[in-house]
Amino acid sequence: MIPDTQSQRRSCRLMLILLLALSAWTGAASARADDREQRDLVDQSRMTLSNFLADSNMSWFRDHIHDAKGLFIVPQYMKGALIYGAAGGSGVFVAKDEKTGEWSEPAFFTMGAASFGFQFGAQMSEVVLLVLTQRGVDSLLLGNFKLGADGSVAVGPVGAGVSGATTPNLSADLLSFVRAKGLFAGVSLEGAALISRDEWSRAYYGKPVSPTDIVIRREVKNPHSQTLRTEILRAIDRK
Repeated sequence: MIPDTQSQRRSCRLMLILLLALSAWTGAASARADDREQRDLVDQSRMTLSNFLADSNMSWFRDHIHDAKGLFIVPQYMKGALIYGAAGGSGVFVAKDEKTGEWSEPAFFTMGAASFGFQFGAQMSEVVLLVLTQRGVDSLLLGNFKLGADGSVAVGPVGAGVSGATTPNLSADLLSFVRAKGLFAGVSLEGAALISRDEWSRAYYGKPVSPTDIVIRREVKNPHSQTLRTEILRAIDRK
């Protein structure tokens, strides 16, 4: 018997709640211990950005990263499914000071989504969102953001033959870029929830801070994140 639509939706909501609850629990546990996981995530985010810059299919991304007001990087976005699907991963958000051109320290987030309908397989992806508008930045700073609802998202142009002059939907608040291998043909980020991981930020900076404290007020610093900011500046300087 094929489950009805309401049952599918309930199952998807339950999976998403469990995913986010698990992420919050593991984040709190690691925060009580040390900041090892947070440091690893920042290092992996730098490596993900480096992978995107070196990928011949990401020429448009390289040519337009200097237009971004912010970057949201998820090094490992895992999607798995057996009839119902769930996806999630931890990421960091950094934003540019429009006056100085300096990039902020990273704020920590979880990205999670659920889907329904027949599907099977598993996929690990690297995800980078270019935040193009101030609305996109402001929405992320709220700490609870849903792609497509609280801010518009469009798929960024990908391909070795994509010209630097190719123009996607630049009216979108965010452009999504995904590098993936697996049994799924692609990854849709529409409807994904981005939720701040305040316990992770606390572990990394040594005191309670919100995304706004980190990105806008710039109340905290961790020298460890310098390599990530250097990678961003290197990408912009290539232009």
